[in-house]
Amino acid sequence: HGLYYPPTNSRFAGTGLPPAIIQIHGGPTSQASARYNAQAQFFATRGYSFLTVNYRGSTGYGKPYMALLRGQWGVLDVKDAIGGALYLIDAGLADPERLVIIGGSAGGYTVLKALADHPGFFKAGLCLYGVSNMFTLAADTHKFEQRYLDSMLGPLPEASAIYRERSPIFSADKIVDPIAVFQGEIDRVVPKAQAEAIVASLRRRGVPHEYHLYGGEGHGWRKSETIEAFYRTVEAFLRQYVIFG
Repeated sequence: HGLYYPPTNSRFAGTGLPPAIIQIHGGPTSQASARYNAQAQFFATRGYSFLTVNYRGSTGYGKPYMALLRGQWGVLDVKDAIGGALYLIDAGLADPERLVIIGGSAGGYTVLKALADHPGFFKAGLCLYGVSNMFTLAADTHKFEQRYLDSMLGPLPEASAIYRERSPIFSADKIVDPIAVFQGEIDRVVPKAQAEAIVASLRRRGVPHEYHLYGGEGHGWRKSETIEAFYRTVEAFLRQYVIFG
């Protein structure tokens, strides 16, 4: 399932197929609902197709659908992100050479996993406070989600092989596409060490990337100046690596 927002702007007209943003919600068992979506409007009014994917495991489609992600986080969400992009391509709604994947938190994890598992499919990625290491997430996460990974991946130490397989940090050398990483400095849900481990790999291998650490921000942006800086940075990054790259 997913919600599609076509590119639209009364002041401009484009030619050819538009670039597309594939957006992955957090949770991971959350949902993108049919309501005003500021991020979708930002991209759609700038000429991008925008698809927010309610991958298998999302709420809103019944408990059996949500339960599909149990033990399959990092597998089905990635497959459905790819599937959503392929749907836009098949429908003539997106340029297959200009696909972008974006997500925050659990969605940021899917961004990293998709780039590692399917290099070259997306032209670029935008990762907001994404999870890169499931072991440290299990050890450091806040009390409310303390045992959440038991159902998403399995209990430790029995499921340690799955945790390693599903952690992008252990396959970070497969990420070769341009990526911008955004992180709140005081994030206690997904601490900045998760982002900086990925950034260290990108820097070491010379992969085109940007890293933006926002002071005074936690798990999501609260300050108006941060939100403005984030979208200005995203627009510039996409122009460099997707539109003109």
